[in-house]
Amino acid sequence: MGSDRRSAQGPTVAAWLSALGLGLLVACGGQEEAAPQAAPSGAEAAAEPAEAEAEAISIAEAKGIFQSRCSSCHGPEGSGDGPASASLVPKPRNLHDPEWQSSVTDQHIEQVISYGGAAVGKSAIMPAHPDLANQPAVLAGLVAYVRSLKE
Repeated sequence: MGSDRRSAQGPTVAAWLSALGLGLLVACGGQEEAAPQAAPSGAEAAAEPAEAEAEAISIAEAKGIFQSRCSSCHGPEGSGDGPASASLVPKPRNLHDPEWQSSVTDQHIEQVISYGGAAVGKSAIMPAHPDLANQPAVLAGLVAYVRSLKE
């Protein structure tokens, strides 16, 4: 029975020591050597397809989505002068504004697009697009398009 206990602990301790050794190797500058031997974890493996999918939508496709969903308020060029903007208070954001562009993260822009202005403490007039929350390729494309408007 004692040997069973040691066998059950052996792989756990060995796995822990292996992970610790790999962590030390990476921390000490051996990253290039360790990377080919290490398989991605579940989270890393799940992120790889999402990253590949995020690259799938082009700026041109994102601009088309922007035109159909955002231009009525933000204007066809993102200047905040769309046909619906005349009656809105506050006025829609001018997405060309370099000060605003440098003040927000890509994640913030994604949150505004997905969950609306109220979700980030801004105007509730900015509608949510919850159908885009689970479409990383579309969100990444829209963020890239918004970033491309920076003056």
